[in-house]
Amino acid sequence: MVVFGCGNILYGDDGFGPAVADYLNTHSRVPSFACVMDVGTAIRELLFNIIISDTKPKVIVLVDAMETGLGVGEMGLLTVDQVSPEKINDFSLHLMPTLNMLKELHADGGVRIDVLAVKPEYIPLEMEQGLTGKVQKAVAETARYIVDTYFSQPLL
Repeated sequence: MVVFGCGNILYGDDGFGPAVADYLNTHSRVPSFACVMDVGTAIRELLFNIIISDTKPKVIVLVDAMETGLGVGEMGLLTVDQVSPEKINDFSLHLMPTLNMLKELHADGGVRIDVLAVKPEYIPLEMEQGLTGKVQKAVAETARYIVDTYFSQPLL
């Protein structure tokens, strides 16, 4: 399995995914069957490589900041079909080509795709680093969820 922390650390709460990846790699024991990566804004290139690869992961977990329908800083587990095609910024996971690749990996490649999303409080229009308080708190909570849900039991 792979866990991809998606987002741009230069744009406030959009750096949530990379912060979770960093937290997992720093504070958790990542099992041998898993890989945790801060992919920043390069998710499309990685998904393309997975699509054309003969060997695919059984599970891909994407961690990103996006509208969840929940409160700011609250994590939601979404399927690919639940991700809104509206983009937050030009480097976002939610652009249509990325969603199409995720849907293809799931439908044609048999890969389970889980999206762990936290609603951002603030994504600035210009570069501004740092997570807001509620989103920063969600980093450890989301990492704990990943450890408990994906790392501590065999994958189906």
